[in-house]
Amino acid sequence: MSNLFDPEAVRRDFPLLSEISRGKPIAYLDSAASSQKPLCVIEKVSEYYTRENANIHRGVYELSQKATVAYEAVREKARAFLNAADTKEIIFVRGTTEAINLVARSYGGSKLEPGAEVLISEMEHHSNIVPWQMICEEKGAVLKVVPMNDQGELIMDGFVELLSTKTKIVAITHQSNALGTINDVRTITQKAHAVGAVVLLDGAQASAHVEVDVQDIGCDFYTVSSHKLFGPTGVGVLYGRAEILSAMPPYHGGGDMIKTVTFEKTEYKGIPHRFEAGTPAIAQVIGFGEALDYIAKLDWPSVESYEKELLEYASSKLIEIEGLTIVGTAANKAGVLSFTLASVHPHDIGTIMDSEGVCIRAGHHCAQPVMDHFGIPATARASMAFYNTRADIDSLVQAVGKAVELFR
Repeated sequence: MSNLFDPEAVRRDFPLLSEISRGKPIAYLDSAASSQKPLCVIEKVSEYYTRENANIHRGVYELSQKATVAYEAVREKARAFLNAADTKEIIFVRGTTEAINLVARSYGGSKLEPGAEVLISEMEHHSNIVPWQMICEEKGAVLKVVPMNDQGELIMDGFVELLSTKTKIVAITHQSNALGTINDVRTITQKAHAVGAVVLLDGAQASAHVEVDVQDIGCDFYTVSSHKLFGPTGVGVLYGRAEILSAMPPYHGGGDMIKTVTFEKTEYKGIPHRFEAGTPAIAQVIGFGEALDYIAKLDWPSVESYEKELLEYASSKLIEIEGLTIVGTAANKAGVLSFTLASVHPHDIGTIMDSEGVCIRAGHHCAQPVMDHFGIPATARASMAFYNTRADIDSLVQAVGKAVELFR
């Protein structure tokens, strides 16, 4: 890609964006929930099923070997995408939700003791709340919450106050799915390490908008989901530092994660395979690899600059609408605009949007504590990616205007 990012050229790579919804050109503004897929990813998945469909790691025949090579090649692509030190630090999971559960169960389950503390934040997705509640309840540990301000930014002084030698795990989102806030994860990691805590970062949202370098950040765990990174559903990656992963017990038991099995004792493989029991999502992983290849060709500084301009354009248009309030106004945020409209329920906003061919999300966005902070039940959320244009934003604004007229 050139330094002058061309969203119209990119849009041609995504077949669904040329579809018609409710008789109108589709304006897809729900990428925070799931991104669209470029044609090369769709074709790669089809190619696997058409020409390479076989199980991996077990077969001695050529088809199985080809599938294994294609699958394992994605591990290196994921390593490069996150700048991990070694492919052994890349574990394939079903997505960010499973990755966090894996760390909570395996690391938390073996390290947490009564009175130990796990630190999360007020802006977390339920997937980075519930697993920690479950393991803390089981182990007698204490879950503590970093507060945020009314702009949707973490209160860093509050974070520092909560840290102590009792803090064993800090689990924080890199970017809020409900607010768009991008957190200072490097500082969070440094301060957590200073008290001896390990750090897990939920990268499900941020990884589609900013370049991620886990070695530069210094975190111990980082999670991503393929379906938010222009790849297939049902697969994701957990990055973990090798020395930590090597000391963790398996999360699931079954085939392919073992060295030997007897009725008396089972010996497990080393990392990463000890955490990958059973037949994996082979086609999806291979499709994810194609998505990572696609992403690698993008000029990310240009992408980030374009997305920032698009967010500013959308914000400036929405705040002109009488009765509309943007929820989440952090100084550092990515392409998420959550909003409320006076006297109109977000679900009604979403329904009107749909009638205009505009796809947004309405609800609590699996972040009910965020809604509680702002004293609201839900928001309407428009979330952008690099394939969105000002025309999409104009469609959004026009549809909001229709909602205002209908409920005036």
